[in-house]
Amino acid sequence: MAEFPRVTNNEALMAFTTYGTIVVVKMMMMSVLTSYFRLTRKAFDNPEDVPGSRTEENIKKFVRRDDRVDRVLRAHRNDLENIVPFFAIGLLYSLSNPDITTAIWHFRIFVAARIYHSIAYVTPFPQPNRGMSWFIGYLTTFSMAYQLLKNKLYL
Repeated sequence: MAEFPRVTNNEALMAFTTYGTIVVVKMMMMSVLTSYFRLTRKAFDNPEDVPGSRTEENIKKFVRRDDRVDRVLRAHRNDLENIVPFFAIGLLYSLSNPDITTAIWHFRIFVAARIYHSIAYVTPFPQPNRGMSWFIGYLTTFSMAYQLLKNKLYL
């Protein structure tokens, strides 16, 4: 198997790149899951998305809300609200020369929490599953931000 050349010797940045890619692919899969539920539940937002003939009767029948579709959309929106800050803080954190073991654990915990959060949201698992996974991911990003401000603050 061909190996990609390293563009940096910063191990934390390389780890961030790996875990960041995993979490972005997971977020992209939420779009695929949304499409899956729209098609299998026959619940569309727009008349032009209705399969087959777009008669008024079909449009009334298929342009509707569905709880499963809505759950995936809410999980996806929650990803956007949490993964974007992770990317900003995680990038800065990985560039600040953190302890590599600590950095990798931050990244792993965040990614695991986000994957579990999506599973708990879509399935749905009873609370506090989703709430705890959200909190763990949020706390992980906050921990990286705290380390940056504590150790690298230039005022």
